[in-house]
Amino acid sequence: MTADKEKRRAISREAARRRRRVESDVFGDLSRLLPLHPSIQSHLDKPTVIRLTLSYIRMHTVLKGNAGIKTEASHAIKYGPAIEGTENKTDLEKRKQNGGQEEKEREAEYREMEETSMYLKILEGFLMVVSTEGDMMYLSGNVNKYMGLTQTELMGHNIFDFTHPCDHEEIRSNLRLTAEEVWRGAKRDFVMRIKSALTHRGRSANLKSATWKVLHCQGRAKMCIPQSSGACLLLTCQPLPLSHTLLSTHTFTSQHSMDMRFTHCDQRVTVLLGYTAEELVGRSIYNLCHAQDINRLRKNHLNLCWKSQSVSGQYRMLVKGGGYVWVESHSAVIPSVRPSKSRPGAHQPLCILCVTYVLSGVEQASLQLSLDQTGHRYLS
Repeated sequence: MTADKEKRRAISREAARRRRRVESDVFGDLSRLLPLHPSIQSHLDKPTVIRLTLSYIRMHTVLKGNAGIKTEASHAIKYGPAIEGTENKTDLEKRKQNGGQEEKEREAEYREMEETSMYLKILEGFLMVVSTEGDMMYLSGNVNKYMGLTQTELMGHNIFDFTHPCDHEEIRSNLRLTAEEVWRGAKRDFVMRIKSALTHRGRSANLKSATWKVLHCQGRAKMCIPQSSGACLLLTCQPLPLSHTLLSTHTFTSQHSMDMRFTHCDQRVTVLLGYTAEELVGRSIYNLCHAQDINRLRKNHLNLCWKSQSVSGQYRMLVKGGGYVWVESHSAVIPSVRPSKSRPGAHQPLCILCVTYVLSGVEQASLQLSLDQTGHRYLS
């Protein structure tokens, strides 16, 4: 009886080993099918293989469309099985022609990859495709440069697992798409905080010690093919560090209190807007904003208070004497370094720092939109 039991156990162990071998072979084959570098494929665990495979299938569904149908049709024509005994000289000539066509297609694909790489370098950010449920279906390979996390670490995960809890409601509202918005490719423009494993020295750290990085996300809604698969957002994500290296003659910096009143402004504002720095101190930036752009500035202000960094988008700033110019402001809350007698609160913000880019010349110079513009005329 004992011998039979041992024999059954040995057979069970051997069956289990066989199942594990087959399972490992299947996962190995599946990982090799993924469009990843071989050095990455060899280090993927089973859950990661499943997650990346699902993301790849979903992205393939999104991109399929008519182009995919045409590609599949041409693929079937080129590689469809020939009937035995029917191959002749004409078929051989066709195969040679198809071989030349394949070479041209490979060259075209290589050029497209080079162009994509160039676009990503110019972008100074990364691409993200996210479903309406928040699943990150795709991220461009350069995400590691900005987040310290690789493409394979993020793809297939839900965006809510990596973003700040206070931003979840705003993200949900941007992912909520109506049929009409999807049909016309509705625009999305918002700021969110996401986990970053990059240290101040640019090295990658453990995700447990990750900090929050502020991203400016812009994009459009896209319809999946087939339509039953739902919709997604195609976003460009750019980090928002204030960079003084970008300053030019069409840029000025300013400091503000938390209610957006000027506390300091550099002298270039006189050339660009006509006001002296002394005239602006104590005034609110809302007094210089075009009335139709108040809501945009208010949204930027709220983002600053909640997320510590923000970008305003384009709005109109009034010029002394009449008219306005189009500008865009990149802003950040500067925290207090240490408490003092004058600033007893250890974690109170010190000020708001803004870098404002003037994007146009003076428009409608004869139009006066506030009482401040009636006293003097701006001379360009």
